[in-house]
Amino acid sequence: MFRNFFLPWIVYLFYRLWTATWRVERVESDGLKKAIAAGEKLIFAHWHGDELKIVPMVTPYRIATMTSTSKDGQLIDFSIRKLGGATSRGSSTRGGIGALKGLIRLVGQGYRASMAVDGPKGPLHKVKPGVFELSRLAKARIVPVGAATDRAILFKKSWNKAELPKPFAKVVILFGEPFAVISKDESPKDPALTARLENEIARACQFASEHLR
Repeated sequence: MFRNFFLPWIVYLFYRLWTATWRVERVESDGLKKAIAAGEKLIFAHWHGDELKIVPMVTPYRIATMTSTSKDGQLIDFSIRKLGGATSRGSSTRGGIGALKGLIRLVGQGYRASMAVDGPKGPLHKVKPGVFELSRLAKARIVPVGAATDRAILFKKSWNKAELPKPFAKVVILFGEPFAVISKDESPKDPALTARLENEIARACQFASEHLR
C-alpha cells in the first residue's frame, strides 16, 4: 500500500516543491521555434545524467518518454504523468520493443518524445541507434538538448553521474537545431549520424553552461 500509493505521491510532491525554487531558462533555436509552430513531430535527445535537470520540460512541451519497469521506474512514471506528460514502460532487457511502439503511438497522438540517447547503460555520451530508429518510424525530427546548472547534488555512485540542481539553482535548458527526419534509406547505425548527434548535444551542453554566466 505504502510503496504503490503513498510513496509515489511523496516523491512527486517533494519534487514539485524542490523544483519550484529553480530559476529555469529555456533557450530555443530558431529551427525549433519554426518546427513547433508548424506542428512537426519532435524527439528531444539528451544525455543520461541530465534527466533531473530537464524534467521542467515535461509540462510546457507535453513530453512523452520511456520509463523502466523497475520499482524506481514506477516512481518516475507517476511523477511524469502528474506533470502532464505520458510514458511508455519498458527497457532494453524487458519490454523494450513494446515500449518503443508505445512511444511511437504517443508521438502520433501529439506528444513530443524525450530520450536519453546514451543508454540504457552507457557508455556515457555515446549515442545508441534507438533514437534514429524512433525518428524513422515516428517520422519525427531529432532535437539535440543540453542542460546545465550552477549548483547541483552529484550522485557519484550512479553509473550516469546524475545531477539534481539544488534549491534556488539556475537551470538552463538549451535546444539545438532539429535534424531532418531519418529516412528509410538511412541506417540508424550510420557512424556519421552518431557522430553528428554526439557533437550537437555536446555543443548544446556547452552553450547551456555559457548561459549560466
